Amino acid sequence: MMVSLHKRARTTPAIREELAASTKPVRELARQYGISEATVRKWRSRSSTEDRSHTPHRLQTHLTPAQEAIVVYLRKQLLLSLDDLLAVVKEFLCDKVSRSGLDRCLRRHGVSNLNDLKPKVPKPAPKTFKAYQPGFFHIDVKYLPQMADETKRRYLFVAIDRATRWVFVQIHPNKTAATARRFLDSLQQATPIKITHILTDNGKEFTDRLFHSKARDPSGNHEFDRLCADLGIEHRLTKPRTPQTNGMVERFNGRIADVLKTHHFDSREDLEQTLLRYVHLYNHQLPQSALKSRPPIMAMKEWYKTHPELFNKRPYNHTGRDN
Repeated sequence: MMVSLHKRARTTPAIREELAASTKPVRELARQYGISEATVRKWRSRSSTEDRSHTPHRLQTHLTPAQEAIVVYLRKQLLLSLDDLLAVVKEFLCDKVSRSGLDRCLRRHGVSNLNDLKPKVPKPAPKTFKAYQPGFFHIDVKYLPQMADETKRRYLFVAIDRATRWVFVQIHPNKTAATARRFLDSLQQATPIKITHILTDNGKEFTDRLFHSKARDPSGNHEFDRLCADLGIEHRLTKPRTPQTNGMVERFNGRIADVLKTHHFDSREDLEQTLLRYVHLYNHQLPQSALKSRPPIMAMKEWYKTHPELFNKRPYNHTGRDN
């Protein structure tokens, strides 16, 4: 049995029992045990040998119940900090109140945490992409790590269709306007979907919006814009410094970043083949929650069944999960 004694206690439960049972005079017992006569009388008058609680039965506070009610009201309505509330209480209610006493008052009434008293503002629901039919492509460029057998870094051009999440990628040694034009031409040939819209950032490979005579609007003379016009594609640009506008392709780039971090590549060829295999896996095997747990190729085929006019050709069969 654990015995809890006051840190300044001069007697033990056994001694206290002896004091209560002894018939010797008080003075003799006090001298025998080296304690005061008052201590002897105290333990003779008690039926228990354990220390009583030293917690005061009534909290020492300078605030009356009515004043505490006002303090709680001010805290809830004005959302004052502890120091600000202390200044108000000292000025108008009780000049003797202490900071610690006020804090204990707030704790007793359950209003010590100011954040819990603030109105809960619902978080805005994340914005979803506007529903589009197949043909709206997001395009972006991602740096690739330089391999041991390379003299400089290469660039991954990525295009993803908003409706089907179908992805097309190419690796290029630079990201010039001519390269962006070649990528768009390759995308046009590779996808069975009729491309109607393209969304890019304001990089120099895509637009002269911010670089041609410091104009805020594209001139239409950029190589990429000219090819879009020739193909009947509407080229849209994101707002400057708002990458979230092109968030769909940015999220796919995040997947590519995970692949790069979790694989070791021996050469540029190894890197390129790994990325191409992953894109094929993504298009034909990986279910997407946005597509009701279907991979992009299955979503593309479903669209072809109901809207064949949105396609230049029928999506052909691929190995793997396909029906």
